[in-house]
Amino acid sequence: QVQLVESGGGLVQPGGSLRLSCTASREFFSLNGMGWYRQAPGKQRELVAAFTGRGSTYYADSVTGRFAISRDNAKNTVYLQMNSLEPEDTAVYYCNSFPRPADYWAQGTQVTVSS
Repeated sequence: QVQLVESGGGLVQPGGSLRLSCTASREFFSLNGMGWYRQAPGKQRELVAAFTGRGSTYYADSVTGRFAISRDNAKNTVYLQMNSLEPEDTAVYYCNSFPRPADYWAQGTQVTVSS
């Protein structure tokens, strides 16, 4: 059974930072690449950052240079460090497998960037 728990979201002013965490079930974490996705109101869910395999990472153009994905294999946890946040980053952030997300999506964590 897939288990995904995201946390770390909140309200932050433009230019601020947040660190998101996602803990997955051990099997799911060990068998899959992991990624962070987000969905803003009225928009489709999009990939933000991911581990693509062999230590490589992917970042959407809109977050390159501002966001950093990392993982702690011992804790089955993937992180998303978000710096220089912009109002356009406001969305619900989810983690899931990459490149093919599982059908199951957890509740996500809300990130709101506003002054």
